[in-house]
Amino acid sequence: MTRSGRVLVTGVGAMTPLGADAPSSWSGLLDGKSGVRFLEEDWAADLPVHVAAGLTVDPASLLPRTEARKLDRGEQVAVLTAREAWKDAGAPGVEPERFAVVIGTGTGGVLTTLGQDDVFEHAGARRLSPFAVPMLMPNGPAAWVSMDLGAKGGARTPVSACASGAEALSLGQDLIRSGRADVVVAGGVEACLHPFTLAAFAQMKALSTQSTDPETVSRPFDVGRSGFVMGEGAGMMVLERAEFARARGARAYGTLAGSAVSSSAHHITASDAEGQAFAMELALRDAGLAPADIGVVHAHATSTESGDLAEAEAIGRVIGSHAAVTATKSMTGHMMGASGAVGAMAALFALRDGTVPATRNLDALDPRVDLDVVRGERRTGRWSAALANSFGFGGHNVSLVFTT
Repeated sequence: MTRSGRVLVTGVGAMTPLGADAPSSWSGLLDGKSGVRFLEEDWAADLPVHVAAGLTVDPASLLPRTEARKLDRGEQVAVLTAREAWKDAGAPGVEPERFAVVIGTGTGGVLTTLGQDDVFEHAGARRLSPFAVPMLMPNGPAAWVSMDLGAKGGARTPVSACASGAEALSLGQDLIRSGRADVVVAGGVEACLHPFTLAAFAQMKALSTQSTDPETVSRPFDVGRSGFVMGEGAGMMVLERAEFARARGARAYGTLAGSAVSSSAHHITASDAEGQAFAMELALRDAGLAPADIGVVHAHATSTESGDLAEAEAIGRVIGSHAAVTATKSMTGHMMGASGAVGAMAALFALRDGTVPATRNLDALDPRVDLDVVRGERRTGRWSAALANSFGFGGHNVSLVFTT
């Protein structure tokens, strides 16, 4: 049964390996740019991984020093991105009690956790930062954003691995539809580029260990893919109850028309087409749409063989092969808990601009992928609905449906 109430997207913010804000990140996707670079830090010399997709600007440099030193890198990115989305929405004049924040993350303040553990190990307990605990808490980004923007309707933190950012948007939609909020800032953030995390994911055989041209390493759906590239970033959206937005004369990018969350209950790390398909089916049902209505699909597509094939099967089973499919992790790498929110932005902007970014590095489509994956050049057209997928270790599946 479709839940009641229309939810509009009135503001968007992003920091990605392609740009320090949403417009530059979107422009980078349309231009087919790559944010993947060689790891040149001293600590990376002995790692089996040679590339990553870091931010284009140090978030600490964009904040007052006294503020930056209290925040983990992920918290810094979340605050800056939420401010951008809030300004983009025109700073809605909403009662604090009717205003909520939902920000997901996969690893929380892992840079602080690992960094402070190193301090403890080598310098002792008295050298630990007094801000260490609020910096490492997974709920830190949501808490800081709620304080920064004055949201008293709740600060929630879904932690569902790489589906966290998309689940945050679904939760934000739920809050508005259930009547508990008029405005929600929702999205995801991740900043975990560290030798430990890179080595750990490499040990799972999840990351590419190629040392060729870094811009060619991330290649979703391509026969030559060899694993994903770890990235960092954030994506945020301002969601509003339609009546509230109209009353204040807000401009809207589109509608978050449907969403669904499922759990595969299958395997802690293996992809599962059945669970993914179930999430897509539920999201379509929630939006009141048929598969034929979906013109664009933003695929989760991380550039792992098993993950790409499972999702391709699920999309083909539920949506069919008529939709234009894009896989933007070919340019940004995999921003983990932020990826679902940034992917949602790409799906929404594709509808707004009538342009779907091409999937980079797709030289030879895997013959087992029976989808219309956009490659070579961006594709223009007019579509009224888009679906964005996001999946995570643990069997977390999230699908979002946007309409014009």
